[in-house]
Amino acid sequence: MERPPQEDFSLRETNPLLGGGKFIGDKLTSTYDLVEQMEYLYVRVVKAKDLPGKDATGSCDPYVEVKLGNYKGVTRHFEKKSNPEWNQVFAFSKDRLQASIVEVTVKDKDVVKDDFMGRVLFDLNVIPKRVPPDSPLAPQWFRLEDRKGDKVKGEVMLAVWMGTQADEAFPEAWLSDSVAVGGVDSLSSIRSKVYPSPKLWYLRVNVIEAQDLQPSDKSRFPEVYVKAILGNEGLTTQVSTSRSINPMWNEDLMFVAVEPFEAPLILSVEDRVAPNKTEVLGRCAIPLKYVDKRVDNKPVNTRWYNLEKLLVEGEKKEGKFNSKIHARISLDGGYHVLDESTHYSSDLKPTAKQLWKSSIGILELGVLNAEGLSPMKTVDGQATTDAYCVAKYGLKWVRTRTIINSLSPKWNEQYTWEVYDPCTVLTIGVFDNGNLPGGEGKESRIGKVRIRLSTLETDRVYTHSYPLLVLQPSGVKKMGEIHLAVRFTCLSLINMMHMYSQPLLPKMHYHLPLTVLQLNKLRHQATDIVCAKLSRAEPPLKNEVVGYMLDLGAQVWSMRKSKANFFRIMAALSGLIAVGKWFDQLCKWKNPITTVLIHILFLILVLYPELILPTIFLYLFLIGVWYYRWRPRHPPHMDTRLSCADNAHPDELDEEFDSFPTSRASDIVKMRYDRLRTIAGRIQTVVGDMATQGERMQSLLNWRDPRATALFVIFCFVAAIVLYVTPFQVVALLAGFYVLRHPRFRKKVPSVPLNYFRRLPSKADCML
Repeated sequence: MERPPQEDFSLRETNPLLGGGKFIGDKLTSTYDLVEQMEYLYVRVVKAKDLPGKDATGSCDPYVEVKLGNYKGVTRHFEKKSNPEWNQVFAFSKDRLQASIVEVTVKDKDVVKDDFMGRVLFDLNVIPKRVPPDSPLAPQWFRLEDRKGDKVKGEVMLAVWMGTQADEAFPEAWLSDSVAVGGVDSLSSIRSKVYPSPKLWYLRVNVIEAQDLQPSDKSRFPEVYVKAILGNEGLTTQVSTSRSINPMWNEDLMFVAVEPFEAPLILSVEDRVAPNKTEVLGRCAIPLKYVDKRVDNKPVNTRWYNLEKLLVEGEKKEGKFNSKIHARISLDGGYHVLDESTHYSSDLKPTAKQLWKSSIGILELGVLNAEGLSPMKTVDGQATTDAYCVAKYGLKWVRTRTIINSLSPKWNEQYTWEVYDPCTVLTIGVFDNGNLPGGEGKESRIGKVRIRLSTLETDRVYTHSYPLLVLQPSGVKKMGEIHLAVRFTCLSLINMMHMYSQPLLPKMHYHLPLTVLQLNKLRHQATDIVCAKLSRAEPPLKNEVVGYMLDLGAQVWSMRKSKANFFRIMAALSGLIAVGKWFDQLCKWKNPITTVLIHILFLILVLYPELILPTIFLYLFLIGVWYYRWRPRHPPHMDTRLSCADNAHPDELDEEFDSFPTSRASDIVKMRYDRLRTIAGRIQTVVGDMATQGERMQSLLNWRDPRATALFVIFCFVAAIVLYVTPFQVVALLAGFYVLRHPRFRKKVPSVPLNYFRRLPSKADCML
């Protein structure tokens, strides 16, 4: 049975009650104004004093139990301490309050049965409310009571208040929602966290020459090359053509280095004495903290490094004569280290902070809730999901808390990023926590959402329900829906409009460009480093999470993607095809009135050629204004029809999910099949780039990027006026001389129109 094309996978606008629904003018009064308010009862257990001992020594092993109905939170216990300090916070969701009294009990840990030492009771009706930015509630000393209500020895310092998820205590609090999770390690794995991206640099190693090498066999000409190693990455130069003990190379080797620079750069000069045998003639280790940093294309000074001879066991080091290697090594901070696909990158700033421009706006994301999530595991015979979200933009990753055992989780967490470029993409992924009971230790992907900032109107709150789509061997599957609230606030409209005239990447990418092959290798290095760094955080962002967010493996061959890119090209060319058909009908007098009018217009333009360009730009201006009525009102999202995911053939999906190398055939077929996939993957990328250019042409007037279209429409109007008052011959001469200008008057940095065009959005964001 064929699935309806857009019924299940459409984007829906929602109307959540954000910020508690309190408005003042156009602004919301709540601190968390992009999420729904969730009220909690907070109990902060600070410390206790003068607790009675259970033996002659007066010592005890105290802990505190906070109980509200069926929900119970317990602090850690101290051994033999009558004045303990816990400083722990417990948060009980107001939606699940099952009693009108909260009970704070101090107990003494015992092997057989814990002893009751005293308690304090609070009536929920008299508990104060606190809303940030109010100062934290001051804790107070309370005298312990026995079960009859009589005062006993010992006091406990507590603070009890009603608050929301905007409270400073919320991120580190024990939540009643996570009552099924036991142990400190499990609790730490479900809390919300913010992860800074590691600071990455491009390390350029320019190997120039070596001198006074000492090969063991002096009767032959050495075949010498240099091997450079940084961490787990190794690169080699070509074998020197000057086959002597003073070889020359003058080759560049590029690495990705991460701060702090722990691993040294190791340069090794090796001699290929046989096809499968090499001899190390010398080696040196260079700490990166001593390497020069540069922010432009000016070369740094070269240096000579001593090469240490590797000694065989038992051999003595003789003399102080060293071979040397001449190299120019620099940490290039003028580049942006690419760890994401350039089609939907969230950060385009150079590494060196002194080259950063001022921010142009603020991006705010409210992760509200999800509905209808697919069960990802089975616990005690019940299908369930422990879902959390990860959002990545710029140099900051965020992770929401994990909602335990729920197919309709509610997070209501809000995050903020600084925006330096509007032509960037926010990525949100939903995952199942694999560290909890029933999980296999691997985070399962539930779906992903991409939002391009340039398609958002400034200062408008977008509240939509996004379908979570995952492509599986059986086809595309909807895993549920996620409700998000997004707002892009502009700080300076002039600075943001100016960004459309700037190069997409930092200037170093154009002054000293890297090859496509270099960029691909460096991107793999960068993603490996990011995965390794984030996997060592607490709680860790695992490799499968980071890889899914950064779209690793997107270049693998897929028949489905190739067909989708072909259809994108055809859709982009549909306008030209329609014009051709219209002109053909015009020539055949299908509509005589229209043909006569075109003859009159053609006659006027021939007699008055200065009206040609003003007429064209005025026509484009009128089309842009006319299309403003049908401008997109919703941010774009994954399109299953565009991706050819809803009608993909099972054999195509089997090929797409096949292992690489393939495991479907014999060795010869395997080799040919893999070669075909590699070549086709490159063609697929080229076809996709061609489709992107055509879609950018369409986005000039379709208001997908409202600011870019506004700039183009205004330009067309101004151009129409200027070209009207300027003689056509002058315009033609100036245009011709500009195109044919001398190289002295050309810049390596792309021109303003080209920069503007490269910043226009395409449908690459909507590709699965």
